[in-house]
Amino acid sequence: MDIPSNLPPHVESAFPIRLVALDIDGTLIGDELVIGPRTKRAVRAASARGVAVSLVTGRMVSSAMRFARELELSAPIVGYQGGLIREIPPPGSTRLGRLLVHTPLAAAVARDVLIWARDHGLDPHVNHLERFILRDDDPRADDYSSFMGARAELVPDIVAATTHPVTKILAVGEPPLPLELARSARARFAGSADVTISHPRFLEFVAPGVSKGRAIRYLSRRLGVPLAATMAIGDQWNDLEMLAEVGHGAAMPTAPLAVRSVARYVAPPVADEGVATMIEALVLPEPSVARRTAERLADEARRALEPSDAVDARERSKAAVTEAAG
Repeated sequence: MDIPSNLPPHVESAFPIRLVALDIDGTLIGDELVIGPRTKRAVRAASARGVAVSLVTGRMVSSAMRFARELELSAPIVGYQGGLIREIPPPGSTRLGRLLVHTPLAAAVARDVLIWARDHGLDPHVNHLERFILRDDDPRADDYSSFMGARAELVPDIVAATTHPVTKILAVGEPPLPLELARSARARFAGSADVTISHPRFLEFVAPGVSKGRAIRYLSRRLGVPLAATMAIGDQWNDLEMLAEVGHGAAMPTAPLAVRSVARYVAPPVADEGVATMIEALVLPEPSVARRTAERLADEARRALEPSDAVDARERSKAAVTEAAG
């Protein structure tokens, strides 16, 4: 993977932080799919102070909704890397929230992606709105259903079944294959689909222009919060644009070097409830206290990236990622 060439210039930070955008998998939760008690308290404390908290994920919204309800969130929820955004439904409602944004892939492009992925040794799945569709002989269908919290739709021919635009295609492969194929996928589908990685096993395809970066700009406008006063936390390539767009981007320590290089801070691990730590340090204190803490955390993150020759971190990460991608 390469760092996108269209990242925004350095965004100044502002206090108080009034919007927090959280990735889910690898950031808010670990492999156990459980939100820690300290994280729940921190998020609820931020909400009680009028801070908007939004989940920004590659999952479909219905899969992410259980975590939003657990945290008692009210800000819109972003799914499919920004390809779909919904309002949070009223408490007690069993309906999905009102659709605010939907940017699907063209059907013909989706079919081309499915064939390309299959030809390159990946197993592609189709996501559309709140549906996820697998080939009927997929041996991991039950695992995916458990992860998503919903039943997969099984079809005999996933290409033939794709007759309408779809929200996202997720192509599964054993690491490092998805990362190795990312550059060629971007070249093959330039202008017709955007490509990202949300997990070492997942190469994802969305409509052109779709990203978590675009989604955070939408949330910023809708909620009336400057990007400078927004904090975003994430752990993977698909979080890179979002972290670069805001004044307070925090990467998880497991994030690729390129992702950590565009973030202002590095959060503690999921096991240590890093999301809670960042909210407790930068969102809940008085602005003067939070500002001093932010300066210290940003300095620690910079020093962790600096090699002995002090080459710029972003340029180093570009070179390292380019070399790794072959």
